[in-house]
Amino acid sequence: MTLILTVIIVALVFEYINGFHDTANSIATVVSTKVLTPRQAVFMAAVTNLIGALWGTAVAKTISSGLVDGKVVTSQVLICALMGAIIWNLVTWWFGLPSSSSHALVGGLCGGALAAAHDNWNVIVWSLPAASGHWWEGKGILWKVIVPMLLSPILGLLVGFVIMGVFYFLLRHWRPRTVNNVFGKLQLVSSAGMGFMHGTNDAQKTMGILALALVTGTKAGAFDNLPSWLIFLHTPEPAKGQSLEIATWIKMTCAIVMAAGTAAGGWRIIKTLGHKMVKLQPVHGFAAETTGAAVIAVASHWGIPVSTTHIISSAIMGVGAAKRLNALRWNVVERILWAWVFTIPVSALIAYLLFRLVAATGNAG
Repeated sequence: MTLILTVIIVALVFEYINGFHDTANSIATVVSTKVLTPRQAVFMAAVTNLIGALWGTAVAKTISSGLVDGKVVTSQVLICALMGAIIWNLVTWWFGLPSSSSHALVGGLCGGALAAAHDNWNVIVWSLPAASGHWWEGKGILWKVIVPMLLSPILGLLVGFVIMGVFYFLLRHWRPRTVNNVFGKLQLVSSAGMGFMHGTNDAQKTMGILALALVTGTKAGAFDNLPSWLIFLHTPEPAKGQSLEIATWIKMTCAIVMAAGTAAGGWRIIKTLGHKMVKLQPVHGFAAETTGAAVIAVASHWGIPVSTTHIISSAIMGVGAAKRLNALRWNVVERILWAWVFTIPVSALIAYLLFRLVAATGNAG
C-alpha cells in the first residue's frame, strides 16, 4: 500500500513539473508578442490546461497499456520511470530547453521495464498492428511514439510555414498597425486553444500512469482490506481486448495539479521559445498556435501521445522560416533538436540505473 501511495505522489510531482516545464508550449508566443503580460498568460494557460485535461482519456489509455509488457510493471518500475522523466525535465528546464515531458515519461517507462526484465528487450512492445489496418490505431513504441515523434514536428513545420505564407499573401496590403491589432485579438483565441489542447494530451499521460499503478496494486492484493472510504482505489484489470477506463477522481486530480504547475510558470523555456529562436509579431504567434493546436487535436483524438513541445517549437520554426530562413537563430534550433534526440534514451537510462540501484538494495520486488 505504501508503494502505491508513493507512485501516486511521485506521479503528481511529475504532473506539477510537467505543468511549469511545458507552460511555454501554450503561452510563449502570446508573451513574446506582448499581447498578454506573463501573469495574464500563465493564468489563462492554467485555466485552459485544467479544462483540456478533463476532456477525454484516449491518450491516458495509450500510456496505461500497449507500450511495455504489463507483467513486469511494478510500483518500483513506475517510480523509477517517473523519476527518470522528472530528472530529465528539471535538467532541460534549468538550461531553458523545450524538451518533451511525454517522451521523457515513455523513455523512463521503457528503461524501468527493461531493468525489471533483466535486459530482456522483448518486454518493450515495439509494434502491434491494429485490426482495422490503420497505422494510427496500432500499438507499441513504433506506432504510438516513434512515428508520431517524427511526423508531428514535420507537420508543425510545414503547416506553420504554409499558414504564414498564406497570411503574407492575404495581408500584403494591410497596414502593420492593423495587422497587429487584429491578430493581437485573434491570438487570445489561438493561445487559449493551444492551452486547451496541451491539457488534452499532456495531463492524460500521468492519468495513464496512475491508472496503471492502481491496477498493479489491485492485482498484488494491496487494496484487499481497504476501508470503505478508500474503496475507490480498487482498480481491476480490464477484460482482454478492452481499454482501461480512467476514473473521474484521477482525471480531476491530474487536471488540478497540472493547472497548479502551469500557474507556477516556466520562464526559462518561455524565453527560449518566445524570444531567442525568432522574433515574433502577433500574426506569427497566431499562425504558430493555430498550427500547434490543430496538430495536437488530431493526435489527442486518436490517442497518440505526441509532444506538444515538439509541435509548437516546430510550428514557430516554420513560421520563422516563412518570414525568411535567416530569421531563425539556428544555434538555438540546434540545441533544441539535440534535446529532442536525447530525451528518450537519457530518461530511459536514468530509470534503468535507478531500478538497478533499487534491486541492489533488495527492494525491487
